[in-house]
Amino acid sequence: MLFGKEDFKKIQQAKILILGVGGVGSYALDCLWRSGVSNITILDYDTYDITNQNRQIGSEAVGELKTQTLQQLYPTVTTIHQQMDMAWVERFDFEPYDVVIDAADTTKVKIELAKKVYKKLIMSTGSAKRFDASQIQVASIWKTSGDALARKIRNELKKAKFDRNFTVVFSPEEDKCKEKGSCVAVTGAFGLTVCSEAIKKILKGQ
Repeated sequence: MLFGKEDFKKIQQAKILILGVGGVGSYALDCLWRSGVSNITILDYDTYDITNQNRQIGSEAVGELKTQTLQQLYPTVTTIHQQMDMAWVERFDFEPYDVVIDAADTTKVKIELAKKVYKKLIMSTGSAKRFDASQIQVASIWKTSGDALARKIRNELKKAKFDRNFTVVFSPEEDKCKEKGSCVAVTGAFGLTVCSEAIKKILKGQ
């Protein structure tokens, strides 16, 4: 066994919240579930589109709700079919969760989430327009570099006089296209890296 009995028990008893189950979040979900975490809550409001099929687990179910499809694939998960907006972040109770994974897209909401749950947070930043998974890094938000989304988040947090640390998975790789485009080698690896960081956090009891 990779983990000792006590560590594996910690993993099994952990409560994880995943915000966004697209190209990054769905792979984080799969990794955590296969690692023994059964108490996972996922939030998303979208349905699968044919354009998701290059990078999202469950996306063969075109037109179906992502939360509904993933609950069928991972029967122990709890689903929240809800758009993660500012009002939701403000009113939602994050206290029951050991780790909060932010795999969502909206910058303003990501910033507000960081302010509220930074101690529990693992944030994924830009994973699109890249294909070199070897450039993926993990750092404090203040140590990130080469990623436009992370830079914007840093700047906005500075303006708000917020100086606390939280974990970010990012890549400094330059964009490889101007239009929309994603490679599952990178988005999936982001999700797996997020999973690894979540397990570390669980085992450290942080």
